[in-house]
Amino acid sequence: MKKETILIADKTCIIYKSEQPEYLLIQPIDEHDLEALDNEVAVVQSLTNKSFTLVAFKIKDWQSELTPWKAPAVFGKIPFGDGAVATLSFIKDTLIPQLEQKQLFDKDKMQCVLGGYSLVGFFALWSSYQTELFNGIAAVSPSVWYPQWMEYAEINKPLATSVYLSLGDKEEKTKNPTMAQVGNCIRKQQELLTAQGVNAILEWNPGNHFQHSDERTAKGFAWIISQT
Repeated sequence: MKKETILIADKTCIIYKSEQPEYLLIQPIDEHDLEALDNEVAVVQSLTNKSFTLVAFKIKDWQSELTPWKAPAVFGKIPFGDGAVATLSFIKDTLIPQLEQKQLFDKDKMQCVLGGYSLVGFFALWSSYQTELFNGIAAVSPSVWYPQWMEYAEINKPLATSVYLSLGDKEEKTKNPTMAQVGNCIRKQQELLTAQGVNAILEWNPGNHFQHSDERTAKGFAWIISQT
């Protein structure tokens, strides 16, 4: 698999390219994710025999670029912003056309999957309600505790056909009252998706939120590949 780093608009993009890929996997990342990206790709390869290209792009402001509406700080002092719309617009209006121009994506021959970990998983999940671009969503340990999210999910329906959800079995055991709701929220999310006819699974991983994010994300992408 060929790896290269390019700049698209103002975003650093890391591309893992295979020959004649059947899937395009898109993943916003931070520096921690970047360090583990090689292993994540290797794990995906070990879990599927289908070919894929993964494109990761770096997020500069984690607290504002991945969330759809403003909310007070839940941990620390930095509140959340409403930059998810702009990030999704970058994917749809800039990243995808550039990948098509570089012959890295063909919408007629490839499935498009969006995924990631934590707030990225939440962003991926939210994005599935906004556009039909993504065939599948890998929402790995997603921040479904986000204020007003469950109210939104109850009255809206995603446009992706398959959604992978996962959570560490210790993640809801936290002293933070908002984040402690993540277990109940993700159970409810899976119930809502299933009731809406979405092909959805909820997988529980051993451990807390800060363990094996690369392997967990790889499992999510591999499951989506197996379903689409």
